[in-house]
Amino acid sequence: MTTATTARTAEIRAAALELFTRLGYAATTMADIGAAVGVRGPSLYKHVASKQDLLVQIMTGTMDALLDAHRAAVATTTDPVERLRRSVDAHVRYHARHRMEAFVGTREIRSLVEPHRAAVLARRADYEAGFRALITDGVDAGRFTVASPRLASYAILDLGMGVAVWFREDGELDENAVAWQYTEFALRLLGAVA
Repeated sequence: MTTATTARTAEIRAAALELFTRLGYAATTMADIGAAVGVRGPSLYKHVASKQDLLVQIMTGTMDALLDAHRAAVATTTDPVERLRRSVDAHVRYHARHRMEAFVGTREIRSLVEPHRAAVLARRADYEAGFRALITDGVDAGRFTVASPRLASYAILDLGMGVAVWFREDGELDENAVAWQYTEFALRLLGAVA
């Protein structure tokens, strides 16, 4: 792939993301996506296989980015509290920076066809399991006090995903303040012991 082709594909993906966010996947046509990037519908197929392929790229890209950020966040320490702090920070920051991806990822899972739906759901399960393992390690080490690590992981993930709904760069709180406060919320939820 040439640099120009790669750039055009990224432009098409970005237009699809914006349209899927604003109109929804079902209401967006390939002609809409083509018009957004100045390409006639049939020419779009030189760059992407289908509208479904664009949705798959967006949703798998989102989950892969979250999984990579989580792994990087916890890779350099063994302390359960610090690992949880870093993973929540990465989770919140991703959702603050990638609000459209988060919105499409939540709303359009129903629009994925198999085997893509199962692949995205498997990535989601892996992501949740990473948080649950951190919480379980903290409980086992006597650093967290929660009855259900699974339920706690769901609550922490929901906290971060909610940031995508309301956060704005020009809002009352900047990203650093939000990430710090949400990390504190998560640690309190877990009954973290220093």
